[in-house]
Amino acid sequence: MSRFDKAAKEWDGSQLRQMLAFDIAKGIIESHPLTKEMKILDFGAGTGLLSKHLCAQVGHLTALDISKGMLEQLKENASAWDTCDVETVHKDILDYTPTEPFDGVVSSMSMHHIEDIDRLFQTFATILKPKGFIAIADLEVEDGSFHEYENEGVYHFGFEEEALTQIARKHGFTSVSFQTVHCVRKEDNREYQIFLMNAQYT
Repeated sequence: MSRFDKAAKEWDGSQLRQMLAFDIAKGIIESHPLTKEMKILDFGAGTGLLSKHLCAQVGHLTALDISKGMLEQLKENASAWDTCDVETVHKDILDYTPTEPFDGVVSSMSMHHIEDIDRLFQTFATILKPKGFIAIADLEVEDGSFHEYENEGVYHFGFEEEALTQIARKHGFTSVSFQTVHCVRKEDNREYQIFLMNAQYT
């Protein structure tokens, strides 16, 4: 059983995670004209902290995660939303082939758990409709102290905007932009900036 499977039941009890998801969702909603005709993917969806804020804005949301425990908790949470169709997929995004392309892909704090970022953006391009969007939130570059579990499953200590921009453009994304949407403040007074990367697939 993974660390995330074990933590699933208590995951939503963190006020820090709740506030982070709220601010990321706000940034996404302000950056993209979401409609009830849209079908979006939340990759690394966890228990649905981000999904629940976006569900009222779209018609269908697919929540993808590699943690079965997280998705089970998301299903339980989603039973109370009643705002859009929610589908869960237990799979690695790099191995995921949807039956239909998405209007958008969103994510909160999952990209640093993906080792091959180039392949990730290639996957985004494969599963999006033309003019589809990505809205990906993650850490600005940090010193490796953000996680408190010895960086298990962490492949990147944050990201540089220019490096991500180059990868995105390589795979057909335009209108690439970044905004800081949240600042995580830990008990030791360390601060970690969270960016939202927006881009459109051509």
